Amino acid sequence: MANHDSPETASQLSLVFLRLALGIPMLVGGVGKVFGIGPKPLGPGGFAGFLASLGVPLPSIAAWGVGLLELVGGILLLVGIAVRITSALVAIDMLVATILYHLPNGYPAASGGIELTLALALLAVALVLSGPGSLSLERVVFNREDSSADASQSSGTDV
Repeated sequence: MANHDSPETASQLSLVFLRLALGIPMLVGGVGKVFGIGPKPLGPGGFAGFLASLGVPLPSIAAWGVGLLELVGGILLLVGIAVRITSALVAIDMLVATILYHLPNGYPAASGGIELTLALALLAVALVLSGPGSLSLERVVFNREDSSADASQSSGTDV
């Protein structure tokens, strides 16, 4: 039975790593956009100016929305709460960033291309599909990963 547990454990650990791979860059980006510190310290005003230069309507509101999504969303992903919803919003955020800014710059991230935002969008979609996994705060607090996991667990194990 130990061999049966090993793939399940590896699968759950892989979901933790997916959440880390998406949550860390979101949190770091959000800190820069909201608080103006870190590797990209734009702050809300600087980020709003950048969005205005791209023609985004209501750039101040959009800057705060994106900044808070990345900051709070990064935290939620790291601890494993509301992972599917947060990941869906992050996927949209990254796809918009890819199309609005990065696409004209080609592929490499070093030249401002789509490499990073595309990878983050794909990670987000993977988490939308998988959910947080059992090694998440959502599982500990609510004793569930998500509603579809509850349904699949109860359908095959009832006697």
